[in-house]
Amino acid sequence: MTTSLVLASTSPFRQALLSKLGLPFLCAAPHTDETPQPGEAADALVQRLALAKARALAADYPDRWIIGSDQVCVLDGQITGKPHTEENARKQLSAASGKAITFYTGLALIQPQSGQQFLCCEPFTVHFRTLSAAEIAGYVAKEQPLQCAGSFKSEGLGICLFERLEGRDPNTLIGLPLIALNGMLREAGINPLC
Repeated sequence: MTTSLVLASTSPFRQALLSKLGLPFLCAAPHTDETPQPGEAADALVQRLALAKARALAADYPDRWIIGSDQVCVLDGQITGKPHTEENARKQLSAASGKAITFYTGLALIQPQSGQQFLCCEPFTVHFRTLSAAEIAGYVAKEQPLQCAGSFKSEGLGICLFERLEGRDPNTLIGLPLIALNGMLREAGINPLC
């Protein structure tokens, strides 16, 4: 099977998710400005950025299908980014304790030569249990979720932080909604099962 897919990401998490489909793919860094526009809603932001990431690679891969994805989480109406420091991670988790946060993952699939494109936003809500300061500190020290929106890794020890999860596809939480992507790929004539 020839490589017809390009993932516009160097995220090892997204690469691992895409590998589940058993299709050959290449990865490339999209180099896009991820600055939100003034007043931009979370769902609009992630769709715009997913499409921008895919389009950033169009000149290099004009005959391939390019997958772009972007994710933010929203707590109390505010977009929350990656914490980058342990202190910020503890603050983010303290703010999320006992609350629900919603992740919005934008997904784009484009084929530059034909101009075909598919675009969607997948929401996924995480309901946190009430966490103690010791649990938060222990979690951050053990898992170091400093490059993860929301300050946790649901595929790891982060699962211990939750009361329940709500959404169509748990892969969405990790950064690549495979159910939606599979639907787009089938519409594009690429079926992982055939």
